[in-house]
Amino acid sequence: MAKVLAGVGPRFPQVVVLVGATGDLARRKLLPGLFHLVNAGFIPGCRIIGVSLDDIDAEGFRAIARSALDDFGMRKPSDAEWSAFAAHLEYLPLAAGAPALTAAVAAAEAVLGSECQRLHYLSVPPSAALPVVRMLGQAGLVARSRIVMEKPFGTDLASAVTLNARLHEVFSEEQIFRIDHFLGKEAAQNILAFRFANGLFEPIWNRNFIDHVQIDVPETLGLGQRAGFYEQTGAYRDMVVTHLFQILGFMAMEPPTSLEPAPISEEKNKVFRSMLPLEPHNVVRGQYAGYRGEEGVDPASDTETFIALKCLIDNWRWAGVPFYLRTGKRLAAGQRIISIAFREPPKSMFPAGSGVGSQGPDHLTFDLADASKMSLSFYGKRPGPGMRLDKLSLQFAMHDTGMAGEVLEAYERLILDAMRGDHTLFTTAEGIERLWKVSEPLIESPPPVRFYEPGSWGPKAIHQLVAPHAWRLPFERAWRAPNPPGGLAP
Repeated sequence: MAKVLAGVGPRFPQVVVLVGATGDLARRKLLPGLFHLVNAGFIPGCRIIGVSLDDIDAEGFRAIARSALDDFGMRKPSDAEWSAFAAHLEYLPLAAGAPALTAAVAAAEAVLGSECQRLHYLSVPPSAALPVVRMLGQAGLVARSRIVMEKPFGTDLASAVTLNARLHEVFSEEQIFRIDHFLGKEAAQNILAFRFANGLFEPIWNRNFIDHVQIDVPETLGLGQRAGFYEQTGAYRDMVVTHLFQILGFMAMEPPTSLEPAPISEEKNKVFRSMLPLEPHNVVRGQYAGYRGEEGVDPASDTETFIALKCLIDNWRWAGVPFYLRTGKRLAAGQRIISIAFREPPKSMFPAGSGVGSQGPDHLTFDLADASKMSLSFYGKRPGPGMRLDKLSLQFAMHDTGMAGEVLEAYERLILDAMRGDHTLFTTAEGIERLWKVSEPLIESPPPVRFYEPGSWGPKAIHQLVAPHAWRLPFERAWRAPNPPGGLAP
């Protein structure tokens, strides 16, 4: 299999130092993802050294990994596949220190050969990142290595600048991969293909034809065990700076000179440089009823569990086009969409009561779920006498192609890209710092939180924020099911 997939994965064997190896993210995403990449032959050779605060041995770590594959893996291992993967796993308690880590990596490299590379994945809270970086430097593990950093990358401009400076004391910018798993999704990359591979849409991808854009990521989940983290972060830092703004950059950027990392990063950063500072009066902050009573939450907490905002990009392509972003916890549905509303015709010749305009403007909608979908809605004539119009749609769904099984999960794709040294789907120091700069007015003068009921779509003030438009979610129709007998998409 490895020969078949040559060129897709890295050229050289990899030693993966997985810091935070027993944590929630490692169990849910990273260990199942690494299993699939190794088992499918994407990586020519691999040794995984788990590192965490837990005082366990390699067998204990393998038991955790097996439980993670059984509980969260999309692809359940056979006994033979598990035995092969388990042989790649080693473990080191964090308390063992830098010398023990140096020895463990040297032992793994002795098995893999002299040409192997190192990937350090820091699945740790932001407060723990710099001590781990220093330990990697003390262990002499900077050469031939790349380091993956989890979000949030700082909590404001000053902390992001400081974090970048401290990182650059040990690793060069070319070695640093700031991960945003939203950009690893098939649907996010489909935006690039959709825009730049089709002559039909790129000519109308501008202020002359697009009325407004919505990026909407409501969640039904609550905090789980993340109350301590969330109290220090909130919805804006947790989701908007790290995810929604990155998707906005993909959607709004100019055509890059090539699909190489540097040109794509530069075009995204141009979008961020063109963003106007966020005005607090264009932001709605919310908190779901009952949040303050949850374990680990300050009874007088002002942390937002919901945020909706309007932002503007002050450049030639997007001047005057509002971008509406929304995300939050304990909302009515879990969705991840980009919805582009086109301008309506300047004049209608259709008779009153025909239905034209009654269901809003035409929309192009991208679903950012792993099994990606997109739809284009438009008005069409209802069969029969007279001129009655209905909202119709064209839809593409990955599951209709027969290729849904070939989709890599977002973390899998990004781990492969980091191993290959491909920065295309990662954020840069410049981009992160610019987004925190844009955020300063909001961070310094946040509007008060408004309460909303769990299971709703957020505070009622969101409707004034988006007026005279309407939020695309909830959809007026559901997405079509796989191979449907009929029906309409949103």
